[in-house]
Amino acid sequence: MSLTLYNHSQGILLRPLRLEDAQALLELRCANKDFLAPFEPLREESFFTLAGQQQFLMQRIQSEESGSGCLFGIFALEDERLAGTIAISNIVRGVAQYADVGYMMAQQEQGKGHMTAAIQLIVQYSFKALGLHRLQAATLLHNKGSQRVLQKAGFQEEGIARKMLCINGEWQDHRRYALLAEDILQDN
Repeated sequence: MSLTLYNHSQGILLRPLRLEDAQALLELRCANKDFLAPFEPLREESFFTLAGQQQFLMQRIQSEESGSGCLFGIFALEDERLAGTIAISNIVRGVAQYADVGYMMAQQEQGKGHMTAAIQLIVQYSFKALGLHRLQAATLLHNKGSQRVLQKAGFQEEGIARKMLCINGEWQDHRRYALLAEDILQDN
């Protein structure tokens, strides 16, 4: 897919990550390893290698080809530096037409509005281009920053999912959010 999404006012662009992005993704992951650890699954040390990131990207590219998901890089417009990622995953078609959204941002990019802008771009892409009806996201209970990002993008809280994901080696409760196509498309 050769798609690029822009938010000029926030100074970001989103485009699908490719194998040639593995080095930039590795640098992003390594520079933010300690910062991201409390919010992610435990990772083998091999994940934090070029080969590990290439394998990760190959899996995501296969998901894109099968229609089950896609992974975008969030790049700064000024220097095309990779600042984070945002993924649409677990796409379900048929009578469901929904997907999950997950994301991460470099520590130094936190609080600048880039993730809110990226989520808004992904929402438009998901509903208009992919024809989805519903997007879902989940945050750790204590991740107030991520909850604010989702709320700013129009997601509504739906409740707590008990021990939903194994994060940082522990099964942890998550606050679930969702956004429906009609919540957004009627405003545009």
